Amino acid sequence: MQPHVTTQAFPVAESASAARRETMAAALLAACLGAFLVLGVGFFQIDAVHNAAHDTRHSIGFPCH
Repeated sequence: MQPHVTTQAFPVAESASAARRETMAAALLAACLGAFLVLGVGFFQIDAVHNAAHDTRHSIGFPCH
């Protein structure tokens, strides 16, 4: 019987770097979406949108009145 040998397609350093890039890209996308939801919606004057984000804006100190 031959021993089971596993190989990696990428060296560990490159794999960790790729994972870090993916994590940073996801974090940046989440931050941009969050900023839009809080700040962008904060300037809308439509009552339905205003009321949907009202408590969140007040909890982080964003004035809306």
